[in-house]
Amino acid sequence: VDVDEYDENKLVDEEDGDDGQGEVDSHLRQGNMTAALQAALKNLPINTKTQAVKNRAGSIVLKVLFSFKANDIEKTVQSPDKNGVDLLMKCIYKGFGSPSDNSSAVLMQWHEKRWDVPLIFNELYS
Repeated sequence: VDVDEYDENKLVDEEDGDDGQGEVDSHLRQGNMTAALQAALKNLPINTKTQAVKNRAGSIVLKVLFSFKANDIEKTVQSPDKNGVDLLMKCIYKGFGSPSDNSSAVLMQWHEKRWDVPLIFNELYS
């Protein structure tokens, strides 16, 4: 019996898995940025060890983040979904690790808005 088969935290190879690009692009075309971000975060390959898959998923999330207007960021980070906000912060920090044209400024806006929101107090006192 292979006990690793039942381990939900087991790292797996995901070469051709669905990265959600089509769903994300559809939401972006419709102007539904929040749904695009949720779709991108939902399809993050958490238990993969394949760096190319991780990079592709990260670039999808960053594409969505860069598509937001500055005044829509705060409303989006007020999500009550703590896991989603944690994943978002991981993607923001990952984006800081490989900066491109103006990406750091956009990521700083996301970071700033995340910590301006009173989620910190909700997490401490709930």
